[in-house]
Amino acid sequence: MHVIILFFALAIAWYSVNWRRFYEYQATILYMAAMNLLYYFLTTDYRLWTLQSNLGLPSAVIDLLYTFVLFPCTVMIFLSHYPQQLGKQIIHTGKWVIIYFVFEWVGYLFGAIYYDHGWSLGWSGLFLVVMFPMLRMHYKRPILAYGLSVIVTIFLLYWFKVPWLASNALAEELLTWN
Repeated sequence: MHVIILFFALAIAWYSVNWRRFYEYQATILYMAAMNLLYYFLTTDYRLWTLQSNLGLPSAVIDLLYTFVLFPCTVMIFLSHYPQQLGKQIIHTGKWVIIYFVFEWVGYLFGAIYYDHGWSLGWSGLFLVVMFPMLRMHYKRPILAYGLSVIVTIFLLYWFKVPWLASNALAEELLTWN
């Protein structure tokens, strides 16, 4: 399923995006990739969700493909077709939330994603409602987006009781680094 999603996203991006504008969206692409990689760093030993492959690909490979293929395509398509009028912006963002939610729901039904430690499809839906406006915010006001991302990250770490300092070997190493 993940391979199909990746090819689908690549095909849509290839044909619907003006790639000469890549540098205009590059910072937001890096923001989305960085936030995803931060999730994997902070939850190394306490994943809230894990992507599963039916093809035998390791979960880490799928995560990296999403980070460096799917998410850049998402940012390029989402931002390059972002409308000017507020009502159309809400519809555009809602459409993307629904698209991502439906793909995740299908993935959940087919065992392509596994939830743990209290995370659920409902939480993913709420996360998407925050994520897509944050992408647009980062594009327009990156400092504000980073500040709000810190707040959202702290909230999620606290709410889901992620023991990121106690069990994360990388975090421990950073804290004891001289």
